[in-house]
Amino acid sequence: MTVITRFAPSPTGTLHVGNIRTALHNWLLAKKHGGRFLLRIDDTDMARSREEHVEAIRADLAWLGLDPDGEERQSESFDLYEREFARLVAAGRVYRCYETAQELDLRRKVLLGRGLPPIYDRAALALTEDDHAAREAAGEKPHWRFLLDHDEPIEWQDGIRGPQHFEARQMSDPVIRRADGSWLYMLPSVIDDIAMGVTDVLRGEDHVSNTAAQVQMFTALGAPVPRFAHEALLVGAEGKLSKRLGSMGMAEFRDAGIEPEALVALLARLGTSQPVEPIADRAALAAAFTLDTFGRAPARFDDAELQRVNAQIIHQFPFAHVADRVPQGMGEGGWEAIRPNLNHVAEAAEWWAIVTGPVVQPDFVPEDRAFLAEAAGRLETQEWGANPWGDLTTALKGSSGRKGKALFLPLRQALTGRDHGPDMGAMLPLIGRAEAVARLQAASAA
Repeated sequence: MTVITRFAPSPTGTLHVGNIRTALHNWLLAKKHGGRFLLRIDDTDMARSREEHVEAIRADLAWLGLDPDGEERQSESFDLYEREFARLVAAGRVYRCYETAQELDLRRKVLLGRGLPPIYDRAALALTEDDHAAREAAGEKPHWRFLLDHDEPIEWQDGIRGPQHFEARQMSDPVIRRADGSWLYMLPSVIDDIAMGVTDVLRGEDHVSNTAAQVQMFTALGAPVPRFAHEALLVGAEGKLSKRLGSMGMAEFRDAGIEPEALVALLARLGTSQPVEPIADRAALAAAFTLDTFGRAPARFDDAELQRVNAQIIHQFPFAHVADRVPQGMGEGGWEAIRPNLNHVAEAAEWWAIVTGPVVQPDFVPEDRAFLAEAAGRLETQEWGANPWGDLTTALKGSSGRKGKALFLPLRQALTGRDHGPDMGAMLPLIGRAEAVARLQAASAA
């Protein structure tokens, strides 16, 4: 059986990091088994859904390299929902209710006050057709609940949480349709999963109770129950999903210089026993993905860890991957020289400015100025071979007696204006003989 997973966001806003983690894990699960990853736009909330959010969802997934193998929209499935709803009505698995939100809240408080679970009492099942007619005549419109089968055990083998068991009689019959005819999440999701052939539903642990009710909905519609897995929710380093983290969209990560490969590498392993590693190859991440490694503890998202992975990912990038984002004039040699010092690709411009100049040199003490004058003379006359930096420092070490910091630091400061930076063996050929000699002469005369 082909593994089919789905990601089902509501286009009422942009995706945040928790949404992306769910999407990624479903993509990885499908690719691990050579299956299909589907995007479903859950836009039944017509008042809040926005087309610009649909476009943003698609763009964010594309930026991350999580291309879906198909796309569906709930707004195009209303006829299907009506047909399946009618089947459930005919089978007696849904029923009409009229309680207001205030009435239901009062009943819950009474039950809790008695030390009882706040479960809907199914009072509406006692209504006769005459009762319904009278309410209709009075202008009342019903909402609809799914009738849970109290004699049917609710059990499934969760891919992360292990064996799950719920007693239907300890659950409220879930409302599936509002009085205005609009749909709540529960039933349309099941109908869509059946129609799309979804075999595996991987989502957050906050959906466990929804799954318990939906297991019976699949059965009531005569469909096989998918494999379910519920992963621990994402939290920040402080131990909860902060407002900032919960609202961070992909635009914020892009603006901060985070590479999509870094975000994918981090989120792929968060919440698992596998180490977070700078793996830019999504196929390799998919090959290693397994639900067996997921734990029950919250998955902690740490900005510092993301920055670390981002830098390590950038250090792997070949020039072709960044050629359209580096400063004009920088070639492969320049990229390879500067790359180890980057935390973000945009920083390449700052380091490349050292090559193109001018640089701001410090004030040198007299003995260093004399040393730099000697360096300028040697560099001007020495053979410009494959390793001019090595040739220069070797010669200066012998003639000046300097070594270590005393040898290398004044040269770096004069040539780059920095105390640290890319390997000078790679930088000096980029700066060039004439410019390097000019900088050393300027430093010696300061």
